[in-house]
Amino acid sequence: MERRKVDILCVQETRWKGSKARSIGAGFKLFYYGVDSKRNGVGVVLKEEFVRNVLEVKRVSDRVMSLKLEIEGVMLNVVSGYAPQVGCELEEKERFWSDLDEVMESIPMGERVVIGADFNGHVGEGNTGDEEVMGKFGVKERNLEGQMVVDFAKRMDMGVVNTYFQKKEEHRVTYKSGGRSTQVDYILCRKGNLKEISDCKVVVGESVARQHRMVECRMTLMVCKTKRSKIEKKTKWWKLKKEECCEEFRQKLRQALGGQVVLPDDWETTAEVIRETGRKVLGVSSGRRKEDKETWWWNEEVQDSIQRKRLAKKKWDMDRTEENRQEYKELQRRVKREVSKAKQKAYEELYTR
Repeated sequence: MERRKVDILCVQETRWKGSKARSIGAGFKLFYYGVDSKRNGVGVVLKEEFVRNVLEVKRVSDRVMSLKLEIEGVMLNVVSGYAPQVGCELEEKERFWSDLDEVMESIPMGERVVIGADFNGHVGEGNTGDEEVMGKFGVKERNLEGQMVVDFAKRMDMGVVNTYFQKKEEHRVTYKSGGRSTQVDYILCRKGNLKEISDCKVVVGESVARQHRMVECRMTLMVCKTKRSKIEKKTKWWKLKKEECCEEFRQKLRQALGGQVVLPDDWETTAEVIRETGRKVLGVSSGRRKEDKETWWWNEEVQDSIQRKRLAKKKWDMDRTEENRQEYKELQRRVKREVSKAKQKAYEELYTR
């Protein structure tokens, strides 16, 4: 890792029992999980300088684990996976994919995800019908386990990174045993972040593990440095919904207008008197935090619609069909309409007071 300047490495078949983190020398630390010293086990190796960036470690099983890091404000989730071999029971394979689904569903959509895994499957060469999740540069023919990888990528809106980079077959083969050579180790990331990856290839000649070869991916996180926006201080007009505040405001405003019942002809002057009286009687928001945003117009209809919109968004994230997309978009439009109506109604109630 030091020689090749690798910062993060996903490892499988560690065969270390336990759920710990330990320094392995040369400035690297291994986070690992295993339940049997003779089989399975997964881990993630980090360069020491990134260890302090770790926010969360999830050890799901001896086939799936993940780390969440914050790097310059960017949330990066690194997942290490080890799928059951071709001859394993279907139940064990389904459990692996269920665990991997669970990890993905727990990660917010705005966060980066990189999966480095021995999927024990062949996605195959070519991408006819699967252009949305992979490139053309796999190896040989697809098998059932490879189809599971492609289906997962579609389900989670991810791309199979290895297949997007045109390399000689020797730099695509990740597994060699006797006369057999194939591709079973893959790196996946969200499709929206593929542009951050400049290269992905198999490292030939490195003694990493028996039969397997290391897959190397170069990724540059695009950090958006946002300028902190100043929150405008606002008069707390919503306090007029309280009778005591409303009565005090009337009295103070009447005094400020010199006891006049009929408003002066100069509207600008009158408006400024009203604003100034409101600031003195009702107070203003601090202008420091976004939580100061007015929600005084909120009602049960708006709350119900927003909840339904959130559920529809989650449903669409899980299963990106056109039907689910249309349902989510329609609820988005409905929420906007109901928010507008709620605000209008709340303002009208204030004015009639």
